[in-house]
Amino acid sequence: VFMQTNHQTPALSLRGVSKHFGGVRAVNNVTTDIAYGERRLFIGTNGAGKTTLFNLIAGDLPVSTGSIQLFGKDVTNMPTRKRVKLGMRRTYQTSALFDGLTVRQNFYLALLGEKKTGSHLNMLVHHRGNPGFEEKIQETAKTVGLEAKLDEDVSALSHGERRQLEFGLAIITDPQMLLFDEPAAGLSAEERKMMLQMIQSLSRDITIVMIEHDIDLAFAIADYVVVMFDGEVFAEGTVDEIRKNEAVQKIYLGEAAAT
Repeated sequence: VFMQTNHQTPALSLRGVSKHFGGVRAVNNVTTDIAYGERRLFIGTNGAGKTTLFNLIAGDLPVSTGSIQLFGKDVTNMPTRKRVKLGMRRTYQTSALFDGLTVRQNFYLALLGEKKTGSHLNMLVHHRGNPGFEEKIQETAKTVGLEAKLDEDVSALSHGERRQLEFGLAIITDPQMLLFDEPAAGLSAEERKMMLQMIQSLSRDITIVMIEHDIDLAFAIADYVVVMFDGEVFAEGTVDEIRKNEAVQKIYLGEAAAT
């Protein structure tokens, strides 16, 4: 298992994390530690509780029971924006972008979001005047393959380009932890290859937690895999261990047969 030795505390620690909606246990008693710089993958059939667990980690939903620590700090009852301040970013299954603005302006707003200011939109006019921002925008656009599209309206981007932009918005503020919620969803084979390269190019200083249905892509990235079923951890291990796990194969083959 990949472990970085220079950090004693895990990057993310879940202890008995559960979420109940009425009588339904969407997530039940999940306990796991994720090391600094690790690439951790959560997989499972639809309804296994993966996205609910992500929402709990990100702070989009409150836990019913259990605790969450981020970089050694208890964030169980902390709002999302405070988790963001600690260095956490997430992407969503559906893109959250400003369609009326250009790619460059979307990047610029992401950088401004780090600063407390009420004049974001006024400052858009002057964004070329900030060389530090401009350099960061160019560098990020290059990483996500959008340098030729910087001055295009976001509404004109293809689905794949929107995912690239969303990825760029997540990394432009130098996060320490990235939560990827199905980054390859709806992408063509060519776009998936690009997404894989983008994720693999990220610094090992960044801890990555990911949900992904594209198992080949996900297994090419992951150090360690947690399989969820019915809201619980069903199996966990290295990619090889999970590939060889017959019970896991049965769940997936069962789903494949049913679709």
